[in-house]
Amino acid sequence: MAEIDRTDRMILAVLQREGRISNLELADRIGLSPAATSERLRRLLKDRLITGFAARLDPHRLGFGLLVFVEVLLDKTTPENFGRFAEAVGRAPEVLECHMVAGGFDYLVKARVRDMAAYRDFLGKVLLALPGVRETRTYAVMEEVKTEAPLPL
Repeated sequence: MAEIDRTDRMILAVLQREGRISNLELADRIGLSPAATSERLRRLLKDRLITGFAARLDPHRLGFGLLVFVEVLLDKTTPENFGRFAEAVGRAPEVLECHMVAGGFDYLVKARVRDMAAYRDFLGKVLLALPGVRETRTYAVMEEVKTEAPLPL
């Protein structure tokens, strides 16, 4: 993987905010020819600095109004339990993110559901049924202050 320079960082910064920008407009913004911009973009994709492009959806307008963070404590902290849990949580469509963390619990899960009744169902049928789960603590989000922020390039 090649080192990234100031121009690569400019490309990445623009694409984080405007993923649908045309190559011509991107080239104009960063001061390169369209061909050189296209080549750099291909390299950034090949080197997996850019991992994909996606549309950002409004979860509230689509009926997924409740965002929760859940601390998950496993009954045993073994590589087998970690692996089984990670595989199973990856199959839960409600789970947006899952992070193994250091501290008083093992995983922090970010999930989105329709409402509190849907969360209760998700907790009982999905989270507590995951392999090795001993205990959970839930934090319902009252207000989303800052979301989907770009990396500080």
